[in-house]
Amino acid sequence: MTHQFPSLSPEQKKELSDIAQRIVAPGKGILAADESTGTMGKRLQKINVENNEENRRCFRDLLFSTDPSISNSVGGVIFFHETLYQKSDSGKLFPQVVKQKGIVVGIKVDKGTASLNGTDGETTTQGLDGLLERCAQYKKDGCDFAKWRCVLKISNGCPSALAIAENANVLARYASICQQTGLVPIVEPEILPDGDHDLQRCQYVTEKVLAAVYKALSDHHVYLEGTLLKPNMVTAGHSCSKKYTPQEVAMATVTALRRTVPAAVPGICFLSGGQSEEEASLNLNAINQVPIPRPWKLTFSYGRALQASALAAWQGKAANKAAAQEAFCTRAKINGLASKGEYKPTGSADQASMQSLYTASYVY
Repeated sequence: MTHQFPSLSPEQKKELSDIAQRIVAPGKGILAADESTGTMGKRLQKINVENNEENRRCFRDLLFSTDPSISNSVGGVIFFHETLYQKSDSGKLFPQVVKQKGIVVGIKVDKGTASLNGTDGETTTQGLDGLLERCAQYKKDGCDFAKWRCVLKISNGCPSALAIAENANVLARYASICQQTGLVPIVEPEILPDGDHDLQRCQYVTEKVLAAVYKALSDHHVYLEGTLLKPNMVTAGHSCSKKYTPQEVAMATVTALRRTVPAAVPGICFLSGGQSEEEASLNLNAINQVPIPRPWKLTFSYGRALQASALAAWQGKAANKAAAQEAFCTRAKINGLASKGEYKPTGSADQASMQSLYTASYVY
């Protein structure tokens, strides 16, 4: 008979559970501002702004120093390592700025993907070496949760059994290490939207991947009440000729989650996966209106789908800061409503929010 030796004290468990619940309080989701320097460069390039540390700091300051009412829609912010130690225009460290609004600070801790030999271009995620020490330091520096992204793809032979098993195991090992240091792990097994597969194929693969992830989390004695899941929504491949409604996406997504994610998990924070801002909001809203029981909070952890309009409004100019903050606040409020199934589109969505944010084989 298997036996678990004591790993987390009741106090540690309570702290982790409390943090997770704060992040996904009703009407709240996560701002993912943890883009790497290279990814941030691609975003800035689109608005003809040079990718240097000061410009990256300026844009993130714009997001973090927005009106305090943002805390009604955003419960957590995921930082990139560089950003954690930068200061706002007012001279305060960014984590302080965010915490003063009552928002929880998180940090991306993985070190990117590495190829899995003998597969059709599949990957695992690296960064376990030294993770315990890094997490302990991040906790001291003001972080209360962490994020680790694994990537799987759908094609004729993918995802392979090896890729599913390896990524599930890596996510479980990471989650276990995080919890030892008091960080709530966000578990992110992203299935990329690349390909021409239909909705049913994505649902099947999502179920297989999530089932493997929760088996691994159980094997590694991870305390589920102190975790959050960041999955893809169940959508057809980007090149699929058939277009599905938000209601069809919602039913497939909730069905897949009900079959695989234990009710002990406090919240599921969807990634936007290249959907336009408006599409990501409409799909999230439909997910929260599905007429079957949903034991977890179903909310957002969006990067591109919270920032695209703000970036377009900013254009790297200080004079546009207020307009960019307004665009960001508007989208955050919309997603806050969508996380409760209360978003009512007016039909007046602007051009920036309708733009597809899809990037093939997306690298964070």
